[in-house]
Amino acid sequence: MRFRMAGMINDSIVDGPGLRLSVFAQGCPHHCEGCHNPKTHDFSGGEEKDTAEIAGELSKNPLCAGVTLTGGEPFCQPGPMAEIARAAHALGKNVWAYSGWTFEELQKDAEKLALLKACDVLVDGPFVLSQRSLALKFRGSRNQRIVDVPASLASGGIVLWEDPWDAL
Repeated sequence: MRFRMAGMINDSIVDGPGLRLSVFAQGCPHHCEGCHNPKTHDFSGGEEKDTAEIAGELSKNPLCAGVTLTGGEPFCQPGPMAEIARAAHALGKNVWAYSGWTFEELQKDAEKLALLKACDVLVDGPFVLSQRSLALKFRGSRNQRIVDVPASLASGGIVLWEDPWDAL
């Protein structure tokens, strides 16, 4: 399935736990002030890619813990992003996604909800420059939540992700 991609980073350690393949979707409607990736905002920018190429990259690295769908706004391309998520799960890898929309907002649209259901963890909410902190793990501003998606969907409320390394 074809989609627009701004870029990809192998072995990322900042977009979720472990070594990750970070896929940057092209296009974002949020335009958050202070966005660290403004080149991803233009929906016609980036390059066209096929989800099979991403699945191939995922399968090359046995040390890769998972894929992170970021951007831009991955939920603006829910079909291809869900396909990448399914490919990651088929390889035994986890799926993180970043969105400027909240968990609650994503549930209101059937296509976005389908992608949400394919994710293990969602970092939600817009980046808010006045709440920026470099001390936060896996998020840029204090308003953003790290949501355990399956647990939240099952409970009907927000269940925050707990880093297993914090318990050690």
